[in-house]
Formats: sequence, C-alpha cells, structure tokens
Amino acid sequence: CTHYLFIVVVAVNSTLLTINAGDYIFYTDWAWTSYTVFSISQTLMLVVGATYYLTFTGVPGTATYYALIMTVYTWVAKGAWFALGYPYDFIVTPVWLPSAMLLDLAYWATKRNKHSLILFGGVLVGMSLPLFNMVNLITVADPLETAFKYPRPTLPPYMTPIEPQVGKFYNSPVALGAGAGAVLSVTMAALGVKLNTW
Repeated sequence: CTHYLFIVVVAVNSTLLTINAGDYIFYTDWAWTSYTVFSISQTLMLVVGATYYLTFTGVPGTATYYALIMTVYTWVAKGAWFALGYPYDFIVTPVWLPSAMLLDLAYWATKRNKHSLILFGGVLVGMSLPLFNMVNLITVADPLETAFKYPRPTLPPYMTPIEPQVGKFYNSPVALGAGAGAVLSVTMAALGVKLNTW
C-alpha cells in the first residue's frame, strides 16, 4: 500500500510542477530563469520516483512506465487549461520519457547494479531532461504573442508580460539546468533507491 501511495504522491506532485513549469511561457521577462528552475525541479521529481519504482520492481522499463504515468496525469490536468480558453498548443510534450528510457538503459546495461543506476542514471537524467524540456518551448506558440493574447486577469502589475531581456539572467539556460540537474539528480536517485531499504 505504501509503495503505490508513494508513486501516486510523487506523480501528482510532478504533475503540479509541470503545470507551473508551463507558466514560465507567460512570464516572458523571467522565462529563462523559470525554465532553468523548473527543469531542475522536474528532473528531481522524475528521478526520485523512477528510481524508487525501478528498484522496487527490479525490472528495466518501469522507469519509462513511471514517466508515462506522469505524462498522462499532466495531460488530464492540462484539460482544465483548455476549458479556460487557453490555446490548444499550450500542451505538455512527453519530455520525461526519453530521460526515463536512459535511466532504464543504465539499469539494464549495468546488470541491475544499484550504484551504477544512481551514478550513471542520475547524471543521464539530469543532463538530458533540460535538453528535452526545450521541446516545450519549440512546440508552443510564440510566448510573447500568447502572453498578450491570453492575459492573466489576476496578474499583479509587476508580473505583466513585458519584452524579454534576452541573456539578462543566463546565457545558456539549458546548460545551466543540465549541469545543476546532473549533480542534484545523483542525490535524488540515491534517495529513491534508499526508500526501498528503509
């Protein structure tokens, strides 16, 4: 029971993080800053749940299955956005699946070695997810145009969409997210594995 409850809790939290991660498109001046922060947060949520689930079953492939659960949860939750009148292309792409596949591959290739899963799998997920998350920016409509076309009535004045300052905060948000994610994901992967032995 605890096992299934944990999976539901992590998957739901991943969904909530993803919904918030989509909002960085509207805060155009902070888009790259938010992109980096949310890429890292999604990476950590994916890796802790996927490694837990993977080591619990011991079957390579369950990390990808867990990422699929996250994706479906998010698609269902995003239905509310469409109901509120947001454009149809404001949708979450299944960015977790390739990273989860790399996690499964690391587990399978090292003959189910948990330490290799933590080190190699954690680094692979941490470095790949910010890259795949860029697909979110590629597949949606122009952020600035969308922000003005669908204004948030509850936004305070200081968060009103403005012309973005390119390169103001980070020169390469993908590289920054990948670097930080690669380090932090190893720790979270270790936590996911440890949850099976407590």
